[in-house]
Amino acid sequence: MKKMGLVSRGALITALTLTITPAMAQETAAPQASDEQSDGGVIIVTGTRTTGMKAADSPAPIQLIGSDALQRTGSPDLLQSLAQQLPSIQAQAFGSDLQAHTLQMKLRGLSPNHTLILVNGKRRHGTANVSVAGGPYGGSAAPDISFIIPESIEHVEVLQDGAAAQYGTDAIAGVINFIQKKADHGGSINATAGEYYDQGGKTYSIGGNIGIAPFEGAYLNISAQKKKKGFSFRGDINPQSVDAVAGGNEAVADLPGYPYTNRIIGDPRINQTVVMYNAGYEFGDYEVYSFGSYGHKKAAAYENTRSPAIIPGLYPAGFQPQERIDETDYSVTGGFKGSIGETSFDLASTYGKDLVKVYVWQSGNAQLYADTGFTPTTFHNGDFFATQWSNTLDLTHAFDVGLSAPVNVAAGLEFRHETYGIKAGDPASYYGGGAQSFFGYSPNDAGKYKRDNFSQYLDISFNPVENWLVDGAVRHEHYSDFGDTTVFKLTSRYDFSDAFALRGTASTGFRAPTLAEGGYSGLNVGPGFIGGVLPPASSAAAALGFGGLRPEKSTNYSLGVVLNPAPNFTITLDAYQITIRNRIMISTGFSGFQGNRCPEGYNGSNAAACLPYNADLYAIYNQLAVLGAVNGALGGSSTVTGLGDATAVPGYVILAENGVDRNTEGGISVQSFVNGVKMRTRGLDLMANYKADLGNMGNLDLTFTGNYNANKVLSINALPSALYSSTANPELTRLIDASSEVELEHTTPKFRGTLNAFWSWGKFSANLRESYYSQVYTFETARAAGPGFDAGDLIKVPVKSSFITDLEVGYQIAEPIKISIGANNLFNKYPTERSREYIRNIELQNRERGYSTSKYPTISPFGINGGYYYARINVTF
Repeated sequence: MKKMGLVSRGALITALTLTITPAMAQETAAPQASDEQSDGGVIIVTGTRTTGMKAADSPAPIQLIGSDALQRTGSPDLLQSLAQQLPSIQAQAFGSDLQAHTLQMKLRGLSPNHTLILVNGKRRHGTANVSVAGGPYGGSAAPDISFIIPESIEHVEVLQDGAAAQYGTDAIAGVINFIQKKADHGGSINATAGEYYDQGGKTYSIGGNIGIAPFEGAYLNISAQKKKKGFSFRGDINPQSVDAVAGGNEAVADLPGYPYTNRIIGDPRINQTVVMYNAGYEFGDYEVYSFGSYGHKKAAAYENTRSPAIIPGLYPAGFQPQERIDETDYSVTGGFKGSIGETSFDLASTYGKDLVKVYVWQSGNAQLYADTGFTPTTFHNGDFFATQWSNTLDLTHAFDVGLSAPVNVAAGLEFRHETYGIKAGDPASYYGGGAQSFFGYSPNDAGKYKRDNFSQYLDISFNPVENWLVDGAVRHEHYSDFGDTTVFKLTSRYDFSDAFALRGTASTGFRAPTLAEGGYSGLNVGPGFIGGVLPPASSAAAALGFGGLRPEKSTNYSLGVVLNPAPNFTITLDAYQITIRNRIMISTGFSGFQGNRCPEGYNGSNAAACLPYNADLYAIYNQLAVLGAVNGALGGSSTVTGLGDATAVPGYVILAENGVDRNTEGGISVQSFVNGVKMRTRGLDLMANYKADLGNMGNLDLTFTGNYNANKVLSINALPSALYSSTANPELTRLIDASSEVELEHTTPKFRGTLNAFWSWGKFSANLRESYYSQVYTFETARAAGPGFDAGDLIKVPVKSSFITDLEVGYQIAEPIKISIGANNLFNKYPTERSREYIRNIELQNRERGYSTSKYPTISPFGINGGYYYARINVTF
């Protein structure tokens, strides 16, 4: 397939001029929209409290995606479908550990926590599986939209503007509102199957939707999806397995995938079922409604392979542990809305819960085995749970005060109760060094956290003159754990003519830490290493000088134009700036042991091998404070006064699993969620749409969407006073390390453009999408010296700019049946490989397991799996 990549760019551009489709709602309004609704004529409910506003008249930048466009991405995963359609959205390509099972998305390069997810205008509950990684996805506990299925969606409204004053103080980057189907008749069945060009990722999905009218005035719309996806692998050989076989341990050759035995880099295996419904009963001016979802997901992800020496005798060939989850997610909303006189009301209550049970398979507890001669090979490591109960009352009334249009006044109340918690796992999962690949959650980690939020808002929209719209909103919120805040938004639009309009917004935001960011606790023990995350407000974190999290505060500005230069041709261009203060993220690791740099006073068996401690060079390790925090988190005293006899800290902290002193085998490192940085994001969003009637050759819809986005870390907050800050080399003692700072700034493409086209001609259709991603990069440690740097220095590891082509063709073989075949990443493009000269060759030379995982940078905005081909059949009735 890689020969296809030799197709000339000129041929590709020629193809683009022949077949293309817009991804946005200008391409297709919702399938149930009336014939009168066309480009820009779809009625929107996001970004405005004015009833009946059309997308073309929105004072804020909003883009719409129809259900047909979602289907044409070829993916049953809504996250990938959105990212392929909108350049301002980036889907996470890979997640380590539990993050692999709940991939997230970021809007405008900000945290997933900065985008508010709504279903039918009501807040969606977040995932219980918080990300404890660094970089832009760190700390994310946003809703898992894999539990929202494409079959249920009529259209999607994406508000690319700060909306904290309108919807809640976490809508800093914008709002994504999934509008469900309401049809009371008809339906569809969609079946798709596909896999990656090169290896793995086999996907099967069948979904359906049906509309029912139980009785006059009522509707019931039900959707369901069953999805299975297989493992993929994008690593390299494991030199240690090759050496084991060469050394006489032939059993290692029987490990699955040999010599590619370390299979952590790739997609997890997923088996997921989701059912959603949307129902209502309309009588007179009133409607009783309800909608909800129930989903169940089982998933498994490979972790780093372990050598036979970890648990001698139990696994003669070594073992390949897997982290697995068993997740249940559900939500239900009930509401009553209507009009009393000139006043409209909407009273609703929503309850949602996410429960994630965590397991480790094909593993063992090395210390338990050494102590008792027995270890389980399967562990229940613990559970996460998160709930949200929100209750809202929204009122709107239009007052005629003699202006060119009535003044629309909206006001509302919201009460929200949230919980988050961790349940301890099996004792064997956290005994001593814990289960290999994932240390179980102990009773010290377990706990339940709760919060109440009460908010009120007022929104006034009016037209001072006929072509000038002004909309102002103010919102006050009270948090039971963070006090009060008030945020504002002012939006305006002036239509100079039918062909030109100017619009702009200014707003403030306030985001309280999620309960998961404030309450997550977990230490993970690996071969020669112990590390993990301490809750910010815990006594263990306090030993390091942390005192809990503060809220984030933000300021948003945008200015844009709307152009209609010709019939069926629309252009929007919006510039924006977002500044976030005290952005919450995971800290750098603070270490007690690091390699053979030992704490002062240590006199263990390998004390003679210890390197001298240098207060400036190794200050970040902070020695006794870190060891005390680890000890406290594991149930001991957080006060460690010395290590002369190594009795102040438990043996499993001092010793590695094989009994060797940990200081010569690895290290001890802990982190915490912190208010880390002040950030500024500047960018431009461009959308251009043209629809052409080609006469006997059918219809051609063209859409170009582009996003320029530049993130900048303006400042990094100081270390707590209890931790040492080096004056000789401050870069070694930072709250946020250099790699995380670079990932915040440079792992979102500065420019991404997507040219979409759809050509329909009788029973035939073709969809072609060409996307451009500018270069992204991160920093990694050089393993060999190069021009201008030494081994051990941080060097740039890029994913170079790339064009990605997606193509789908379809044919209506009968009135209700359409078949389609297609490919995402048609020319099988992979991200730039990590440097062989300065990283990978040295790993191979040293026979390091890390060579197997370092082939591609996992920050790639278009993934690491290469091309994917698929077939789909649609049956409508």
